[in-house]
Amino acid sequence: MNELIKDMERYAEANNVPIIESDSIEFINKYIELNNTKKILEIGTAIGYSAIMMAKDHPDVEIVTIEKDEKRYREAIKNIKNCGLENQIEVVYNDALETNLSGYKFDMIFIDAAKGQYVKYFDKFKFYLNENGVIISDNLKFHGLVENKDMIESKNVQGIVNKIEQYIDYLNENDEFITKFFDVGDGLSVSYRSNNANIEGIN
Repeated sequence: MNELIKDMERYAEANNVPIIESDSIEFINKYIELNNTKKILEIGTAIGYSAIMMAKDHPDVEIVTIEKDEKRYREAIKNIKNCGLENQIEVVYNDALETNLSGYKFDMIFIDAAKGQYVKYFDKFKFYLNENGVIISDNLKFHGLVENKDMIESKNVQGIVNKIEQYIDYLNENDEFITKFFDVGDGLSVSYRSNNANIEGIN
């Protein structure tokens, strides 16, 4: 499987597909291990890289992952099948904000999709979270530009950075959840309900 992983990394670089950084997936996999996480929802499949990295290290984990881009969806289906993980990973081809997961509950929700929609994703999918579950969000540094806005050269990127800042403010002001921020990879946050202290590995 290691060669398949390398092939995915090469494909992502050649086709400008953002995939999770190694430090970030290592952090998440450690969280899964420490907290006996079994059911995961991922917002933003891309080519299936992060879902595969979680599933291959944890054979008892089940993942539902949502992707709205058809080309990336098809690539993810192919990669998951090639890795023999189709029994662990279910890929939903749809816009996450239009997806109904009625009846599902998750131990972890991983948000790694359109940055401008993070608040909407959080508000929608928190209702699918188990009582002791967490919501992990990636790319909160956005290649270092959130902390170094003078390096931004386009209005489009400025808009994305502004949305990320608004999301960070939203997390900090959210009374329902406590959020901890980690300088890991491209910036991660872990949000858990205010009445839940039974979280390992995030202190």
